Amino acid sequence: MNDQVRISPIRLIDHENVQRGVVPTDQARSLARDLGLDLVEISPTERPPVCRIMDYGKYKYDQKKKKQKQQQSSAIASLKEVRMRPKTDTNDRSIKMTRAVRFLKEGNKVQFTMLFRGREQAHRDLGLNIFKGIVEELGEEVKVERPPRHEGRRLTMVLAPIKVVQSSKTSKAPKAPKAPKPQTVSETPGAGVDAAKTDNAVEVGLQSVTVASPGLLEKT
Repeated sequence: MNDQVRISPIRLIDHENVQRGVVPTDQARSLARDLGLDLVEISPTERPPVCRIMDYGKYKYDQKKKKQKQQQSSAIASLKEVRMRPKTDTNDRSIKMTRAVRFLKEGNKVQFTMLFRGREQAHRDLGLNIFKGIVEELGEEVKVERPPRHEGRRLTMVLAPIKVVQSSKTSKAPKAPKAPKPQTVSETPGAGVDAAKTDNAVEVGLQSVTVASPGLLEKT
């Protein structure tokens, strides 16, 4: 950057992202100083190396903010919430548990949030027992990331999967080879009966064979 760029000439990109072509390094450095900006080497392995005129301090700040935003988005995306009430019925609770199990299998953490309203706040021990039952129901597949704690009218608990269950396509079992079709042996030499022919064709073939009985032969 600036005086550290010693190779000359360089391929220059100015502060307005305009290609200036190949210029002497001193000329590019002087232009950057006149603009109150920095000459930054962005492709040192190129020949000639590529440099850009920019506000390096602002560039580093923007990169840091962008990285922090990505990390925050990733953290938010990996934490799912399942809400319930102390009086949640069995069917609704089953649906919520199914959703929580799906989140955990996808590798997400799950925050269980129980809302207390009115007189329900006098029975917060009920919420603790429900959360304890959830942990026992999920068993060894999860760990308690954050134990149950009261936050105003809410009771929260965070569970995390012990291992990510990756979905994979089940391989189909190979089909068993088909048994060979039995061959039909013809009783009459030189003539065969095809099994694929219809019954009528078989009858016609049989009728074409005439066997003379010895008792019916006329004497000459």
